[in-house]
Amino acid sequence: MRGRYYITEPRITMPVKYKRVLLKISGEALMGSQAYGIDPLVVEDVAREIKDVLVGGVELAVVIGGGNIYRGVAATATGMARASADYMGMLATVLNALALQNSLERVDVPTRVLSAIEMKELAEPYIRRRAVRHLEKKRVVIFAAGTGNPYFTTDTAAALRAMEIGAQVILKATKVDGVYSADPVKDKNAVWYDELTYMEVLDKGLKVMDSTAISLCMDNNLPIIVFNLKKSGNIKKAISGRKVGTTVRGTK
Repeated sequence: MRGRYYITEPRITMPVKYKRVLLKISGEALMGSQAYGIDPLVVEDVAREIKDVLVGGVELAVVIGGGNIYRGVAATATGMARASADYMGMLATVLNALALQNSLERVDVPTRVLSAIEMKELAEPYIRRRAVRHLEKKRVVIFAAGTGNPYFTTDTAAALRAMEIGAQVILKATKVDGVYSADPVKDKNAVWYDELTYMEVLDKGLKVMDSTAISLCMDNNLPIIVFNLKKSGNIKKAISGRKVGTTVRGTK
């Protein structure tokens, strides 16, 4: 089988700590080694990882960023109106959502894409009760187009959707092993954090999620686990309660 992280051992029921989970995947994580766009092998690997955790009865929703295709904030630096740039970024998340849906369905995982911007030929409109019903039927739900509003990031969309569906945790999948004091790719002296509180994230200005998303999680006491998507089995480890990446919560 293709894919670097394909798990070949038999899939067995695993003990899980979290039964309903919101998985946030950065758009950049789907690029692989490419400079931009979607690496089909990476998306296939993510689909297989997701399939592997569903055997424990986990209900999984996904929010994907669009930075691998379009970054609205960067576009504003060239003179584009922020609202227009953000809408273009929302459309980029729909492309990523459809790509992941295709890969999930190819490995026999029933999946629904719910979009905050109506495009009925491609996705269902976002309705909270419908999303919850899909999850109860053990379908993976992919939330696309952010919140449907400009000036809000997909991090904020992930936090908002997690609250709406009653998720027990946000799993933020990135390209690094957790939260660092600086970008570890650019700064070899960057310090890795094992655990953080919401206030520490805000006070230190750490790049976990944007401040609006962190505040939403803090107000609702929703933990965030930041981990490396490239390491096989990390999604399963996080859901089963094993230590992986950096945990952000109210108290250490």
